[in-house]
Amino acid sequence: MDPVIVVGAGPVGLSLSLALTRLGVPCVILDETTGQEETRPARTAVLRQDTAAFVGRLGCADTLESAGTRWTAWRTMRRRRLLERVAFAPRTPDGAAAPAAVSPVHLPQHALTRALRAALAHEKLAEIVTGSRLADLEQDEHGVSAHTRGPNGTWWRGSYLIGCDGPRSTVRKLLDIRFPGRTAVERHAVAALRCELPWPGEALLHRSPPRHGGGPGSEVSARPLPEGVWRLDWLLPPGRELVTPDALVARIRDSLAGWTTESPADPAGEGGTDGGGTPARGRGHGRLVPPYELLDTGVHTVHHRLARCWRQGRAFLAGDAAHLLGAVGTQGLDEGLRDAENLAWKLGLAWHHGASEVLLDSYQAERRGAVAARLRAADQALPLLRDGRSARWRTVLPGAVRGRSTLLTDGHLGRGPLGAPPVYARTPLAPPATGGPLVETLPGAAVTDVQVTASDGSVVQLRDRLGHGLLVVLVAPGTGVWDRRHWQSAGLMPRLTDAVDALPMAAEILVTEAYPGAAAHTVLLVRPDGHLVATLSGVRPAEMAACADAVRGRAYGQETGDGRARPSEGSGDSASRDGGAGEDGPGSRGSSAVDPVRTSMLHSEGD
Repeated sequence: MDPVIVVGAGPVGLSLSLALTRLGVPCVILDETTGQEETRPARTAVLRQDTAAFVGRLGCADTLESAGTRWTAWRTMRRRRLLERVAFAPRTPDGAAAPAAVSPVHLPQHALTRALRAALAHEKLAEIVTGSRLADLEQDEHGVSAHTRGPNGTWWRGSYLIGCDGPRSTVRKLLDIRFPGRTAVERHAVAALRCELPWPGEALLHRSPPRHGGGPGSEVSARPLPEGVWRLDWLLPPGRELVTPDALVARIRDSLAGWTTESPADPAGEGGTDGGGTPARGRGHGRLVPPYELLDTGVHTVHHRLARCWRQGRAFLAGDAAHLLGAVGTQGLDEGLRDAENLAWKLGLAWHHGASEVLLDSYQAERRGAVAARLRAADQALPLLRDGRSARWRTVLPGAVRGRSTLLTDGHLGRGPLGAPPVYARTPLAPPATGGPLVETLPGAAVTDVQVTASDGSVVQLRDRLGHGLLVVLVAPGTGVWDRRHWQSAGLMPRLTDAVDALPMAAEILVTEAYPGAAAHTVLLVRPDGHLVATLSGVRPAEMAACADAVRGRAYGQETGDGRARPSEGSGDSASRDGGAGEDGPGSRGSSAVDPVRTSMLHSEGD
């Protein structure tokens, strides 16, 4: 049986490969690098609750806790005024937090990549081939052949191929897929430094800070990392003006001095001393700079791009190869990890049982549609947030009543159209109408991470059970105080067990005391990536089977032959069929931050 070929060994390619191997699918990862991840403290990732849970399930939970930080609060300021402070729920011993406000996880990207690579090294079904640069690929009806150059140059044969090879994707170019969009939507100067700021553990978004002229376009953010390290980002004016090391250091000193002198703990305006003992040059007076240790600096440029097609035959695109985003708080890596989680379970079904075109096409329909919506929201928000055109608020964003700062906060914290997890409302995998009870989660939306009891009696979070098969969640108040031996053989459980055993795909029964908006005896069907399929009132075997068939991309009761490819060496006949299915509407343009460059090369770098 041919393995799946993953081109690229960044966080998206590694997480996709890990998710596939956990499903029993062998993978070959073609990595054109040496496999040594460069340490860059200024290049960090912000993972929302769903993507952090995804990489945690892949074996990186310890790294998220040790190398990452969960903020205690988020502050939004304008000039010297605090506009909003969002306090995050503290973590509890069982890892749960109140659903109202859960902090993202902020960690260096090199720590995440190393953790994923270490986890993959323990997988017998995975092979990472370093020094392998993709040169050509060919497709036929049975699989994909990929030719690499370098020390390990050869032909590789796979059942499917996924291009996770970044903004300059070779896979995308070989498939001749266009990548339209806009260049240099935003530019940011970045610094990682160790220091003490007046709000330990809290992240800050400071708009129009007085020390930077107070203009409508000025903006700086400060986000904590472990061991007293902070990442600072300054929004740069439009254009390609070179940011010199001296200019960046001046920004650092100006911001630190301003925050320290204006903090509530120091109302008189006197800060600490600089490591060099020199004051910052303010407008009209000298301001002392608190001690700091500069660790890394850089400049990154944000682009908006979206590939026209994410699937051609047995080849797919994911991550930065498919989309670029990163403006106004959106997170490109977050979306790339959602690509990986969405595609992994579908390829797992395809590899083991064969796949319909509906199932394979659903990846593009769902993920491309979700990213396009995110980019449209960012494109609509940019003129309002950056140009100050307040008169256009109600025409561009109908019904918007919150201020610009709140909209920016939504983007950074994963709320609203700029940051909330996607809803696959128009998925081709939607089941026939079941007439089930309404709950707070819409069909196609990510389920709430409630506490559940598994069949072995373990009490876990719902997200901990994702990634393998269909989840069947029964809402049964009061079962928490019963012995498992009693409630498993009482009430609806015997009938539910029989119905789940008869489903056409692997499924697991979970029981929860309560789910938001759900009445007792409500049954929720949840996809392997955590999105709600349907709700049912009680046990309805026929409707459950129809939902399972819909998730597999088949009509109810439809069976097909095994569509898997057989292993072979060498290249296959070139034959490619365009299976992409997704919309290209106005605003379907993407954006992503380019890696920060070192102080000696502080200029905008292309993709």
